[in-house]
Amino acid sequence: MAMAAATTAHLCVCFRTSLIHSVSFTTRTHTLCVKASMMEGSDIKEEKSEIANGKKKIFVAGATGSTGKRIVEQLLAKGFAVKAGVRDVDKAKSTFPGNPNLQIVKADVTEGSTKLAEAISDDSDAVICATGFKPSWDLFAPWKVDNFGTVNLVEACRKQKVNRFILISSILVNGAAMGQLLNPAYIFLNVFGLTLVAKLQAEQHIRKSGINYTIVRPGGLKNDPPNGNIVMEPEDTLSGGSISRDQVAEVAVEALLHPESDYKVVEIVARAEAPQRSFEELFGSIKQK
Repeated sequence: MAMAAATTAHLCVCFRTSLIHSVSFTTRTHTLCVKASMMEGSDIKEEKSEIANGKKKIFVAGATGSTGKRIVEQLLAKGFAVKAGVRDVDKAKSTFPGNPNLQIVKADVTEGSTKLAEAISDDSDAVICATGFKPSWDLFAPWKVDNFGTVNLVEACRKQKVNRFILISSILVNGAAMGQLLNPAYIFLNVFGLTLVAKLQAEQHIRKSGINYTIVRPGGLKNDPPNGNIVMEPEDTLSGGSISRDQVAEVAVEALLHPESDYKVVEIVARAEAPQRSFEELFGSIKQK
């Protein structure tokens, strides 16, 4: 009991500081392969895509955030071109050193899908959403960003026919169904305008959209360097634990490179005693639902 309480308390602290927050998909000039099955509740067919040779451009929403910044840096290190979608362009220019493979564009997920589609444009091959609301007395803020904002981003992808979407979400988003209503972290996060409920509804929209998605649900986010190996579990499994933002960014980037991550929801934490596993093995261990 003491260990569980300590883990949950640590999760609350981690979330308090952040408040959350084949090589395989295709370039826009290539034909998409249509998957035979249909997404439940959607009239859009699932599509899988394959990365062709040449530099791929990835749009990152929330690029100057604590996790988004790391995603941008790791994408550039992997050889991707990056389009950083930010609300404050001047802040972004001071955050990122000059890089010919980095383009900074103004993009506010709360301003609707039409403006976002213009920012994403027709040259983006995938979108990574690392947005998260900032704590305030506005109890609608989580819904504006984590729900409606994410939905706007998905609809912008559909307008531009972008068929790959990576979302950084959170463990415990489905805490009620998991029997975690009394989990202090679940209670704490939902005090701020039902944040986890907002995130869960956004996830459901993504899953019905027909877009090839990977939803990454990290535990409590730490700014420290990684301490332990990544543990990856199916959705609605983890109720505690923490992970370095560096590792969250790594999982998001690696999801673009491994078809085993397609149409999956994964939950991640880091544990010192966990064995080191390849991303192919990690993603491959999670079954599609």
